[in-house]
Amino acid sequence: MAGEFIYSPTRFMEPDSRYNEKKADHAVAFIEQLKHIKTSEWAGKPFKLLPWQEQIIRDIFGIVKPNGARQFRHCFVEVPKKSGKSELAAAVALYLLCADQEQGAEIYSVANDREQAAIVFNLAQQMAQDNPIIRKLCKFVDSRKRIIFKPTNSFYAAISSEVKNKYGLNCHGVIFDELLGQTERKLYDTMTIGSGSARRQPLNFVITTAGQDRNSICYEEHCYALDLLQGRKIDPSYYPVVFAARDDEEWTDPAVWKRVNPSFGITVPEDFYHSFVNRAKTNVALESEFRQFYLNQWLNSAKRWLPMDKYDKGNTPIDLEKLKGRPCYGGLDLASTDDIAAFVLVFPPDEMNGEYHVLPFFWIPEENMHQRVKNHRVPYAQWARDGHLETTEGNIIYYDFIERKVAELGKIYNIREISYDRWGAEQMSQNLKANGFEMVDFGQGFQSISQPSKELHRLVLDERLIHGGHPVLRWMFENVYIETDAAANIKPSKKKSREKIDGAVATIMALDRAIIREDEKKGKGGIVVYDADTDTITRNGEVIDAPVVRESDTDRRRRIEREAMFGDGL
Repeated sequence: MAGEFIYSPTRFMEPDSRYNEKKADHAVAFIEQLKHIKTSEWAGKPFKLLPWQEQIIRDIFGIVKPNGARQFRHCFVEVPKKSGKSELAAAVALYLLCADQEQGAEIYSVANDREQAAIVFNLAQQMAQDNPIIRKLCKFVDSRKRIIFKPTNSFYAAISSEVKNKYGLNCHGVIFDELLGQTERKLYDTMTIGSGSARRQPLNFVITTAGQDRNSICYEEHCYALDLLQGRKIDPSYYPVVFAARDDEEWTDPAVWKRVNPSFGITVPEDFYHSFVNRAKTNVALESEFRQFYLNQWLNSAKRWLPMDKYDKGNTPIDLEKLKGRPCYGGLDLASTDDIAAFVLVFPPDEMNGEYHVLPFFWIPEENMHQRVKNHRVPYAQWARDGHLETTEGNIIYYDFIERKVAELGKIYNIREISYDRWGAEQMSQNLKANGFEMVDFGQGFQSISQPSKELHRLVLDERLIHGGHPVLRWMFENVYIETDAAANIKPSKKKSREKIDGAVATIMALDRAIIREDEKKGKGGIVVYDADTDTITRNGEVIDAPVVRESDTDRRRRIEREAMFGDGL
């Protein structure tokens, strides 16, 4: 069993919010006087909250704003199968119905179909009927899947997935079960956005395991929750809970099982995992099932381009004094005047090591910054306060501001060339050229950007890209998804990437010039040719990049057969 639980408020508690222990104790006490339902192996036993469950309950019901209302209005819980999330959701529904002191409260269980929605409802109904006090105060209408709490004239109901007739609902609570099964977002938005606007402290409680469709509303919520957990976005009203294994973690490792399942060894015995994995090792279908439902891995989700654990190896602080006067190359991505502009300097290795150093600079219009924080939940304002990006007056970026900054940097660092995207930067290019900078037009197609992109990937893997942990640049690199053409060329895709990637593109552009000029200095300049037939890149006829040749299953089988008959000498 779990050890003693010591509560500490979530790091998502706002500075002006406070933890109301009395409210939290009330919610915990209510739930723990319920009993597990009869179909459970815990039948008839008190609902003793597990540590991860109690953390959620105390946070969402105990943390209140200055006006006394709950801070969190939306709770997203993504945990592996059989963790006890459905019973927790049922208990939350009963608390909202019977103990939240909301007159005329409307609580709904919703899912992809009414049968799924009835799962949590049925658990809640059995819990209520097993409690003599709650049973006496409630009326149960089985034909309508409805529980009425008579003292406050409130009700809890399971409803179908049809969107019609749901626009007039005045929800105090919405329990959304297995969001992974929701095929489109209309029902989800109708129930969770605006339907409780007339309530003082409505609560959406969303529970799910991982899915497979990365175009789904569930995957959007999954990514949004991760963005909040990892500090890429901010949303004071949203409470994120995600227990999931990383894509690169070993799925057969018991330490991984234990870390990602907060109810490990309690609601699901440890020997169940061992037995399941032993069978899954020889069955691909079972492996996929185990990884999706018991490790919460989105198996078919698109992978981000860079392994961020390797990228983070470049967090070494950068000594700006040592970079003064050193040769470097710039990359300029202006995007649009009301968006984010990026200028990145890349310093090639000196004689002492093979590390490339990166200095990024970003600009955003000051006037619409706070609206962007509100709309996109990205901490631009915090980054600006911390000096990680600069704001420009007005609601657009005035490019002369950037020009002055580049001119200042040119007095500090030896900027040999600046690579720029011709789209939207032609005039600035002319102005910077007039100030003595060597400007190089950089196309955004596969032919131009593929090779430096691959080189940057190698530098990250080799832990030779030093960026000092700049948070804006990291956010942009983590946003990058790539496109690939028929010839295996790659390029960062602004269309596929979920958020801004301008700084990543500017880094690649600057790295391209740094590599070319450094190669020329080392006598490696010349004509680079890509051969689509062999997937090989050559410089002056010398192979500099070639595909790894892997033995096919058919060839391997034939080789084994030959070796078995004639030995391994053939």
